[in-house]
Amino acid sequence: MTPGPARRPTTAEAERGTQAALSRGYAWYALGLLTFINFFNYADRNVVFAVFEPIKHALDLSDQQLGWIGSAYIIVLSIAALPLGVIGDLKTRRGVITFGVGVWSFFTAMGGLVQSFGQLFFCRAMVGIGEAGYAPVSQALIAEYFPGKRRAFAIGTYSVGMAVGGLAGVWLGGIVAETLGWRAAFVVMGVPGLILTVLASQLREPRRRPPTPLRASLERFVKRGIWRILWYGRPLLLFGAAGALLSAWLATMSGVPSELDTMVFAVFVGAGVAWTFGRLAPLALRHRSEASAVAHNAAGEFAEAATAILRVPTLTWMFLGGALVTFAVNGLIAWAPSFMQRVHHFSVSDVGREFGIWALSGGVLGALVGGRLGDWLFDRFPGGRVIVSGAGFILGAPVCASLLLVGGLRWFVPLVFVTYFFYTWYNGPISAVLFDVVPAAVRASVMGGFVLFSHLAGDAIAPPLIGYLSDQFGLQRAMLLLPAAGLLGGVVILIALRTVGRDMRRVSEGAAA
Repeated sequence: MTPGPARRPTTAEAERGTQAALSRGYAWYALGLLTFINFFNYADRNVVFAVFEPIKHALDLSDQQLGWIGSAYIIVLSIAALPLGVIGDLKTRRGVITFGVGVWSFFTAMGGLVQSFGQLFFCRAMVGIGEAGYAPVSQALIAEYFPGKRRAFAIGTYSVGMAVGGLAGVWLGGIVAETLGWRAAFVVMGVPGLILTVLASQLREPRRRPPTPLRASLERFVKRGIWRILWYGRPLLLFGAAGALLSAWLATMSGVPSELDTMVFAVFVGAGVAWTFGRLAPLALRHRSEASAVAHNAAGEFAEAATAILRVPTLTWMFLGGALVTFAVNGLIAWAPSFMQRVHHFSVSDVGREFGIWALSGGVLGALVGGRLGDWLFDRFPGGRVIVSGAGFILGAPVCASLLLVGGLRWFVPLVFVTYFFYTWYNGPISAVLFDVVPAAVRASVMGGFVLFSHLAGDAIAPPLIGYLSDQFGLQRAMLLLPAAGLLGGVVILIALRTVGRDMRRVSEGAAA
């Protein structure tokens, strides 16, 4: 009797096999390390908001220009996340993570040396390059360490680094700025991440070869890596330098609108980013054969999977809703320090001492509760994680609006706590939903696409738009747009309840075929 073809394992079975290959202790160590790095990820991106006011006076900027400084890294992060996510799927996730941590930490520290708006904009844009290499790939790696029913809680735990780091960047940055000056705040927050690149370079990757010894990695990087980075990054460096020089010259010209130099620099950097990744894409495709465990050693299968994700209805609603909720969350984070200083007359360090602990507690508890609640509901029906992702913003919108409108400080502490509690529910569940409805081979690519769309269409717009509205109507009234956007985003996410079960079955059936 001729035996039939061997049955291919389902996605869940493959993930259980992957997890068995690694000890549970190492999985938690990796999660702890990635969470700690995520702390500095958000601390370094948010430290600039702590020093908005001294930068405004030192560089003579408008609120709209401050908004563009806040959006510089988000714009570049959005553009770079997808190609770096693809490289993480096709090549090495550990390598992309290490690259990202090193780049964003270096350019955070360099922010302390700038002398003009254009130079600071460039440094913050390069922070975005580094962070684009971290968020999508690190979450895809966590999804491999932690299989289905524990995934949202694991990513929620990882998101604690976001909640703590986001507040610490503002709080500690403000304390350093008041003690040593705003330039020192960038240096102090940037240097620790350079040390973490060493630990990141030694992470083990499931279903991949073991890490190269650190000495060999450093020698190869010095001999080949630096020159390859300079070669492929040459368009970005040249266009960025040219844009910085031209925008600096325009800034010195009398009678030239203040926004023109910003626009010119943004156009030059955008052209450099587009050209750079145009050069990187063929490189990734040429080397895809080395990633047989990820891309199944066949370009056709990877292309088919990448095309299939564009036809997943759940992703459509999660991407649209994600853009709206990131607009709300990051717009609030960007302008909260200035709001407290202008409306309630607090210094940034006072905000940290008086209210930071409550915002921190609400954010950490919300990230953990959201992830655990999402997994608990997911164990009962497929839409459980979708409900938690959207419900946090529907419940949190009126609380956030009250926080912005309250006149005195009597109710301010509980409103801060509850706002951050609900607004961090979504971090673990929304990422888990994205991973649930696509093949494992393209998870980092899909997360990169989500970062691209949600940030570019969401929080990249929030700081300058709120800044523009603030110039016109005042900061307090301008920020009321944020809870309205979060409420709408939560409703859009819940529409995915109609499609998520069907899309999950499609992935499971495809893996078993």
